[in-house]
Amino acid sequence: MSATTQLLTAEDLWNLPAHGGRRELVRGEMRDMAPAGSDHGYVTVRLTIFLGNYVLDNKLGTLFAAETGFILSRDPDTVLAPDLGYVRADRAPSAEMPSGFWIGAPDLAVETVSPNESAASVDRKAQEWLAAGCRMVWVVHPRRKTITVYRSGKAGRTLGVTNTLDGEDVVPGFQIPVVKIFG
Repeated sequence: MSATTQLLTAEDLWNLPAHGGRRELVRGEMRDMAPAGSDHGYVTVRLTIFLGNYVLDNKLGTLFAAETGFILSRDPDTVLAPDLGYVRADRAPSAEMPSGFWIGAPDLAVETVSPNESAASVDRKAQEWLAAGCRMVWVVHPRRKTITVYRSGKAGRTLGVTNTLDGEDVVPGFQIPVVKIFG
């Protein structure tokens, strides 16, 4: 960033005109995000269906789609948008959902690696989620057919198609064979 670059706020990002793609704000600097590839979308929606049905059936909380921004820090502002976000019921509003970005991190953030992203950059983003208070992050690698589970203070644990993905204490009781997510 040069000395003349003006940092944006979450409100600046919110008020920008739509341009057909996702944007995030990292320490006041805007990042455009290319549309996802078909393998990314396919795997993410499958996981969304399985997790969503479980969360709704058990009244555990609220799921948020990829376009949802979460304000993780202020001054300078960081607003990230996971491919899927989950907020437990006791943190979600009991009445009408507020408009605007969600203030704070989700309890679970799911990031799916796109062909135009490096696995390392998505893994760094997982660490940003955890540092902001997210309790668990799942990084889905469609081409590798793996999911890496991150928890604060622990090394990432990579699951393959012979393993089971577990919601642990973040999404209690949720378990699914990894192979089902990749179809």
